[in-house]
Amino acid sequence: MTTRMVAVVSGHVQGVGYRWFVRELASAAGLAGSARNLPDGRVEVVAEGDDDAVRALIAALDGPRAPGTVMRVDSRGAPVQGSSGFTTE
Repeated sequence: MTTRMVAVVSGHVQGVGYRWFVRELASAAGLAGSARNLPDGRVEVVAEGDDDAVRALIAALDGPRAPGTVMRVDSRGAPVQGSSGFTTE
């Protein structure tokens, strides 16, 4: 089953390699989507692909390997769009 989720990560997550960390995890799992800095200092992560892989990525966003200091991860489901590739913005 294919799933798409959007997560907004709060804390000290810009300028610490956080988007590249997410891209590495997503690419290894074969997920599509993006990780981008938001103007308010948060990072938005969009992930689409296998349901279990998407949920594992969302769970890893505040895991022990995450760079910086993650204070909060807010996630929600979103309509599947058939995306391919993973980008950092």
